[in-house]
Amino acid sequence: MKAFLLLLLTAAMTPVFAQHVVINEVYGAGGNAGAAFKNDFVELFNPGPAPVSLAGWSVQYASATSTGAWQVAALSGTIQPGRFYLLQLGAGSGNGQDLPTADAIGAIAMAATAGKVALVNTSTALNGACPSGIQIIDRIGYGVSANCFEG
Repeated sequence: MKAFLLLLLTAAMTPVFAQHVVINEVYGAGGNAGAAFKNDFVELFNPGPAPVSLAGWSVQYASATSTGAWQVAALSGTIQPGRFYLLQLGAGSGNGQDLPTADAIGAIAMAATAGKVALVNTSTALNGACPSGIQIIDRIGYGVSANCFEG
């Protein structure tokens, strides 16, 4: 009986890993005066045990209080388990260091103080202040004025 109980406890304590990708970091001050980096960027992370294809996926951005269409940066490639993916975005006026080699490059210029970023499994632009649906894999709002974020 003790061995059976131990097996149940061990199985119940086995961690469950997400089978998706998450937004790990956003940086919207690229190239601004005093900026650490020349470009804005979004860093993704695969916390799961299997590779995830980003074919057809996008990272999308909207200003903090926007209620319209979101800007789209297409993704490609695959993120291996436990690995990061760097999406280089717009550059400000050239201040700061170069980013490491990016996995993808987009032209979106994000605001430094507030905005909304979504990881989406399609390249169709989102619309509205805080869109929802199964196509949204992860999202974040930064700054006090962002009207959409993951709680």
